[in-house]
Amino acid sequence: MLIKLNDYEKNITQKIKDLKNASGSHSPSIFTMAEQIPELNIKIDSCFLSNPYATALFLRYLKEELIDGQKLRSVLEFYPSQNSIIAKTVADFIGIDPKNVFIGNGAIEIIQAVMHNFVGKKIIVNIPTFSSYYEFAKSETSVVYYQLSKEDNYNLNIEHYLNFVKNENPDSVVLINPNNPDGGYINYEKLRYILSELKYVKNIIIDESFIHFAYENKDYNGINIEYLFKEFHNTIIIKSMSKDFGVAGIRIGYAIMSEDKIRGLLKNGYLWNSSGLSEYFLRLYVRKNFFDEYDKVRREYIQETQTFFRKLSGIKQFKVYPSMANFALVELLDGSSSTDFVAKMLIKYGIYMRTCNDKIGLEGEFIRIASRTLEENDMVLKSICDVFKE
Repeated sequence: MLIKLNDYEKNITQKIKDLKNASGSHSPSIFTMAEQIPELNIKIDSCFLSNPYATALFLRYLKEELIDGQKLRSVLEFYPSQNSIIAKTVADFIGIDPKNVFIGNGAIEIIQAVMHNFVGKKIIVNIPTFSSYYEFAKSETSVVYYQLSKEDNYNLNIEHYLNFVKNENPDSVVLINPNNPDGGYINYEKLRYILSELKYVKNIIIDESFIHFAYENKDYNGINIEYLFKEFHNTIIIKSMSKDFGVAGIRIGYAIMSEDKIRGLLKNGYLWNSSGLSEYFLRLYVRKNFFDEYDKVRREYIQETQTFFRKLSGIKQFKVYPSMANFALVELLDGSSSTDFVAKMLIKYGIYMRTCNDKIGLEGEFIRIASRTLEENDMVLKSICDVFKE
C-alpha cells in the first residue's frame, strides 16, 4: 500500500526535510532531531551505524574501571598522550610499524586530512558511496565518478573498474569496503588482486570502517587487511572505531599509511587530537580480555544482523540489497516516496531511518536501515509491516 501522510504528518515531515537540508548530505543526530522537533519521540536509531552490544560492553568497562574505580577525574583532567604515543599502542596490537599508524579524531578527520594533503589532480570515487570522499576534495581536484551497477546489486565489476582506472589515470582512488550505503564487499583475495593491478596509482585509499561486520567463513572470523599495507605501500587504510565498537560519541579512528605522509601531517598539527576517553578506549581495545569479549559480541551481532536482513527481504514492498555491513540498502517497490516512508516511521513509531535520496549514484526510492539489538530489530520489522497495512 502506498505510504500516505495526514496533514499533521506532512507538517512534521517538512520540519524533518528542513533539518536534513541544514545538515547537508549527512543525517542530523538524534539529539538535534529531538531539540529541533520536540514533537518527535525517537525510540530506535536505525539511521546511524553502530553495534549496540559493543557499546554496552564498553560501558561496563568504563563503569567498573573509571567510575567505580574513581579514575574518571584523571581521564578528564589530565592531558591525553600525544598522537605518536597512542599510535604505538595501536600499532603493537595490529602488528604494524608505529611509524605507519596515525590517530584521528574520528575517521572523518583522517578522511579530510588525506583528501586535503595527499590527493592531487584527479581521484576516482565509486558511487553510490560515503559522500565525504567527494565533498572534501580540494577545488583543484577533479573527482571522477565510477558508477556501480544497480543490475549487479552495486557490486564492483573488478575488470571493468581496472580498465576504467587505467583509462582515467588518476593519482588517487577510493575503495570503501564494505561500501556505504549498500554494504557491498570485496573479499580479501579480490582486494589483493586489485591492489596488485593498481601499483601505478599513487594513493589507494581503503576505508575499512565496517570491516568487522564482514566475514568469509561460517565461523564469522575477523578479516585483517592491514597486512596488505606491508606489500602495497601506496595504500592508505582508514579505520573508524565508531561503527563496530559503538563509540561514535568519543570520536576515534586510525589510519595506516607511509611514514613520510604521517610525518607531514604531524608537522602541521594533530598533536593532541585525542581526548582522554578516546585514549582510554584504545588502550582498552588492545587488551586481550576486552577484545575477546568484543569478538564474541561481534559474532553474535553479525548473526542477528543477517537474520534481520533475511526477514526484511521477505517484505514484498522491499528489495533488500546483499550487505556485508550492519545496514541494508532497501529499495521501495510500491511507488512510495522514501522521504514519506522515513517520516512515517519516525513520526508514528519513533524509528529513525535514513532516506538515500541525496546519494549520488542511486536512482529510485531508497532507504538505509541499520541493524540494532534483536528486540529493536523485531520492533522495526513489526512497525514496517504495520505501516504497509494502513
